[in-house]
Amino acid sequence: MKKKIFFIATLALIITSCKNSHDHTNDSHAVETEKVKITAYNPDFELFAEADPFVVGDSSNVLTHFSHLPSFKALESGSITIRLIVGSKEISQTLEKPTRKGIFSFNLKSETAGSGKIIFDIKTSKGTFQLITPEITVYSDKNKAIDAAQKQVPSRTNAIVFTKEQAWKIEYATEFPLIEPFGQVIKTSAQVQSAQGDEVIVSAKTNGIIIFTSNNILEGKNVKNSQALFTISGSTMAENNSTVRYAEAQNNYELTKSDYERKKELAKDKIVSEKDFLKSKNDFENAKTIYDNLSKNFSTAGQSVSSPMNGFVKQLFVKNGQYVEAGQSIVSISQNLTLLLKADVQQKYAPFLGSINSATIKTIHDAKTYSLEQLNGKILSYGRTANDDNYLIPVSLQIDNKGSFIPGGYVEILLKIISNTNALTVPNSALIEEQGYFFVFVQINPELFEKREIKIGATDGLKTEVISGINKNERVVTKGAILIKLAQATGTLDPHSGHNH
Repeated sequence: MKKKIFFIATLALIITSCKNSHDHTNDSHAVETEKVKITAYNPDFELFAEADPFVVGDSSNVLTHFSHLPSFKALESGSITIRLIVGSKEISQTLEKPTRKGIFSFNLKSETAGSGKIIFDIKTSKGTFQLITPEITVYSDKNKAIDAAQKQVPSRTNAIVFTKEQAWKIEYATEFPLIEPFGQVIKTSAQVQSAQGDEVIVSAKTNGIIIFTSNNILEGKNVKNSQALFTISGSTMAENNSTVRYAEAQNNYELTKSDYERKKELAKDKIVSEKDFLKSKNDFENAKTIYDNLSKNFSTAGQSVSSPMNGFVKQLFVKNGQYVEAGQSIVSISQNLTLLLKADVQQKYAPFLGSINSATIKTIHDAKTYSLEQLNGKILSYGRTANDDNYLIPVSLQIDNKGSFIPGGYVEILLKIISNTNALTVPNSALIEEQGYFFVFVQINPELFEKREIKIGATDGLKTEVISGINKNERVVTKGAILIKLAQATGTLDPHSGHNH
């Protein structure tokens, strides 16, 4: 069992009334009890807790929500020990399983007043982990706790309640904005092609009539290495008949072999001259070379055409029964594993092409977006001159076909230029657009979010530069933002859903 101890990355300690927090003034569910709200993170878990104010001599319920990171899904099994430490005094409680999925309900009776911290020891099948929340205050007087609660009520301006139980049911995540190099972006399109070495064109090695080995040799058909696909028969041809040439080579090979073996035995007894023996040996070796060469590709039925590798039939150039000549293309076999993206950019970007270090690629047919790194891609080359037909400069990239890329189709591509300028960025999935204005949901605590207008700059297809509106220390919703917006629009969510206040 491994043990990890991490101090929290972020702590939100907010004391507020449940009635005000959920804004249910006339709701029969509203409870007139102040709550301490605690948010903490380590690399493996998110903690969100709602606790009664800690007062000496009083029992405080601590209702905790644990989510796995980075999935933000509920912790469904495991044991958790809570420890409240004030000075040298410590009280604790252990729960062997959650009250409900992701939820553990603890009860602690404080014994000592003062500032302290809560430690959560988490044991799961994957190891032992720890969350530490400093600056928990235990009051000696209940009125002081209530007074502190009233002074620390967060602003409700433009805030939306979205409970952990609701977040666990959707694709949801939060992140801090990143400050990272963010340079110029060149937007263009690219054609998807098979990379060199990933596609092979099979040609005829003799003249003859194409005969398919089966009726299911079709474009898109999977084939295996050395699998027979066609036969090129020349048995009905009067001239340049491959079947005749093969038969002649076979007969000549067998004849010279027999003569060579006979003279080899006679030479031991000096019955034949050294000259005759060497001539028979030379004749045999020449005949064998010709026969071996033909037998690799021909039989009495004609030339056998096989697949040179595992892959699929990309294109058929012939039909069953068609006459072909030596060197003519018959079929192309592709593995579709490595692809080439051929993009063209305007001449005004020529000074920047040598500084391209990455790209974002978006498929048109299913609107999926990938980074060049996700596809194990690389920049192969860029043109030094413009094309004669369109006066654009070509740029070539290579990628692994980990997505649903179709050779011959097109993709949208954003070429990223190396920059020494840092920018504050958020994933595009965090952005909500309304009538040309952009917003993000800033987390106040894991169940309360503020809708914040931001001013955006450039985008690389995956991330967008934020010019103003948020800072690097404000956690924003990066997955599920649209559903939080819908929750705000309906205004019918019950914030007490699944909570035991």
